[in-house]
Amino acid sequence: MVLTTQKRSGAYYTPDPIAKALVSWAVVASADRMLDPSCGDGGFLALHRNSVGIEQDSKAAVSAMGRAPWASVYEGDFFAWAGETAERFECAAGNPPFIRYQTFKGTIRARALGLCRKLGAEFSGLTSSWAPFLVATASLLKPGGRMAFVVPAEIGHAPYASPLIEYLVANFAAVQVIAVRNKLFPGLSEDCWLLYAEGHGSRTDRIRFTALDSFDPMHAVRPLTAGEDVLVAEWRSIWGRRLRPFVLPPTIRSVYACAAAHPKSLRLGSAAQIGIGYVSGANDFFHLKPSVAEKLGIPAALLHPTVRNGRALPPAQLTKSTLEKWHAADEPFMLLRLPKAPLGDLPTKVRSYLDSHAGLEARKAYKCRARDPWFSVPDVFQPDYFMSYMSGVKANLVRNSGGAACTNSVHGVRVKDASAMKRVVKHWASDFVALSREIEGHPLGGGMLKLEPREATQILVPADELVPEFKANAMTEAVKTMQRWRHYV
Repeated sequence: MVLTTQKRSGAYYTPDPIAKALVSWAVVASADRMLDPSCGDGGFLALHRNSVGIEQDSKAAVSAMGRAPWASVYEGDFFAWAGETAERFECAAGNPPFIRYQTFKGTIRARALGLCRKLGAEFSGLTSSWAPFLVATASLLKPGGRMAFVVPAEIGHAPYASPLIEYLVANFAAVQVIAVRNKLFPGLSEDCWLLYAEGHGSRTDRIRFTALDSFDPMHAVRPLTAGEDVLVAEWRSIWGRRLRPFVLPPTIRSVYACAAAHPKSLRLGSAAQIGIGYVSGANDFFHLKPSVAEKLGIPAALLHPTVRNGRALPPAQLTKSTLEKWHAADEPFMLLRLPKAPLGDLPTKVRSYLDSHAGLEARKAYKCRARDPWFSVPDVFQPDYFMSYMSGVKANLVRNSGGAACTNSVHGVRVKDASAMKRVVKHWASDFVALSREIEGHPLGGGMLKLEPREATQILVPADELVPEFKANAMTEAVKTMQRWRHYV
């Protein structure tokens, strides 16, 4: 299967040793009927002779039939089958397709979310496919049933994963998430963890969390025998429905939780509004080099300096001299900022640029087609600070003393409370706030840390009286631990 097809279908087949370990967890007796809701080429089915698989891809279904001829393999949409079948199973195991919400759409998506809604799991519009797969699979288990699956590491931090975990703890006697730092699929940027649940038909008030540097299928511990219990109430309240902080030592989590509860600590969202910058729709057309703007005769009043990406940000402050350096280097940092006005009201040379070949191509872009007039870029503002959207070692907070705007590759920070913002700036370079950025943000492929606006608002600044109590070495090591888990080198 070529890579583009894999990305579209979410089909990355599980190495046999990992599949064998998961099947050994799920199956406790030879008579157990096992379900694989997305069986691919039959890797899981081949490990248990009393199994049923569903597979939407016809070629993969044929492969599964050949690899596990004793299994019942149904070709088609799992959610349609799950909504109609009367079959029930002692156990389930597999690797559900990881299709992001942009591709997981149409009839299948509507059917999947509708079925989950009937089962009591309400997923958001940003849900990827694997989470509804697991809810629908769980609903087909007999009382006491078990399930063991490969899952994306997003189960530890993605908001859309929380309805899945809520469903699991409400429908199983025990739920375990096994976090694995080293990649289970070395060829993928996506990190994968493991999920085990047993005792279908009961409920639990805790989640067993196990953090492993690597998973050795040949010596895998039995599920539920290792790890620590996370109270569901604590997962909801203190950690914002995230399991990722539990890769940290308990002592560090305790320090962080105490700081979060302190009345004099604050979140960045109480000091400032955080939002992404503007979307031009055609960056190369709307961002001009000074030399090009001069050659075209674009009036200076219609050009605005802008930060196009986080790499362009200086360490602490963007000043007029920063803009002068960009100008001298002839960087394409000048935004063509046109008003919402009739085309005829614009200067002749601007109209000529809009009607050039580049302009005719730019107006075909989706964002340009969707706005009126197409040439007026909306939501341009001058923030008080810029903040990195994605970063490696750390996210920068940069004062905007040069009056620049920013694209959606950078966060714009607008101060609400000057006194509170002063404290944010004071502590921004500290290990505690660096740790908070790691906890409240989330990993992205390639070792990057991503901070969505809602995550950035949760960055924690401790009460000043707590700072002397922090052990510097422990905080530094905690930051490194979080960076190791997102594979930052």
